Order: sequence, then structure tokens, then C-alpha cells
Amino acid sequence: MTLPSGPARRAFAAAALASVLVAGGAVGCGAPAPGHRVTAGHSASAPAPAGRATTATVHALARSVPVRLEIPSIGVDTPVMRLGLAADGTVQVPPITSHDRAGWYRNSPTPGQVGPSVILAHVTVGAYGDGVFRHLAQVHEGDRIVARLEDGKDAVFAARSVRTVAKSRFPTDAVYGDVDRPELRLITCGGPRSGDGYRDNVIVFADLVPTAS
Repeated sequence: MTLPSGPARRAFAAAALASVLVAGGAVGCGAPAPGHRVTAGHSASAPAPAGRATTATVHALARSVPVRLEIPSIGVDTPVMRLGLAADGTVQVPPITSHDRAGWYRNSPTPGQVGPSVILAHVTVGAYGDGVFRHLAQVHEGDRIVARLEDGKDAVFAARSVRTVAKSRFPTDAVYGDVDRPELRLITCGGPRSGDGYRDNVIVFADLVPTAS
């Protein structure tokens, strides 16, 4: 994958900045900790991780915005909103509400396009309780993830790995670096509470399911 050029590329790179929402004691978390930035010139081509099938045919989909996300194994069935950048340059997160939603970072590829499509959601939503990604850490290898797209098609992924990492060691290159096939990243917070937030991030890496030849 080649990242977008010009402003779009710089905006995509800025997604590596964190967003931890703290408002009136209501804590929500859907992104990494501050200080992680992919430079505008970054183009780390990642080799295929162990366990990923590299011989099956994967056909990338045309660009189409995700409108819904389903992860049957953990009971996720949520609308997807679009997220951009906040005024401070950090990636936005969905608002803290009683009916929270997942959010697709609009400067990343849409699900099914070549590259890492990024979707964020909260693990908790303050006084409202559990967030939509409350069980994200329980996803297992092979679990099915479906992004329903605006054009009526579905981008179906299989989870490849789930990582819980300290925010201070957020794997920027692994999450936002260039890849040569359609992939998905699901991100939320996890681990023990630390002050008004969480110490860790939970990240699901998933690959588009190959089509029958």
C-alpha cells in the first residue's frame, strides 16, 4: 500500500496520536496514548506475520464507507460513525453516550481497501457503563468480523491476532504502517485503570477473508 499523498497522507499519519476522552469524570477510551505519530514520509512495508495465509486470493473492494460493524463472537452489532481529527491534532473518538457507537477513522482506507482500516470504540462510557468494545480482548484468532458498507457490500475479515500493549509502547508501525493487502485494526483501551483512564490498549489485527476462486 502507498499512503495518500499531501494533506490526506499527513492526516492519516496523525491517526497514530492518541485520544483519551475525560469529561466530567466520565471516562471513555478508544485510541492509543499521546505521543505516537507516524511521520508523513513513513512507509513501513510489513512482512506477513506468522499464521497469515499468503497464497489465497484476496480481492480488494472499492472504497465505501462502513456503516455497521458486527463481531458475533463477542456480541458486537453497532452502527459506525465517521471520525476525523480533533482540534489538538489527535484522532477523534466516539462521544460518551448511553448508546455509544464504533467509529471509523475517515483518513484510513475503508474496510476492504488495500491498507489498514482503523475502527475505534470505547471499552467503558463513564456513568453509562460498558462500551461497545467492552469484550474486544476476548476475540480469538479466526473470529469473523463484518463491516457492512455504504454500497451494500460486506467486508468480511478474520481475526489474526489480539494484542494488549502498554500505551507507552503502542506499536505504531504495526498498526498504521503500510501493508499490501486489505486489513482491519480494531482499537480500544484495556488493562487496569490508571487515574482517569486505562494503562493499556487492546488491538485486534484482522485480514480480509479470501474469496473463492
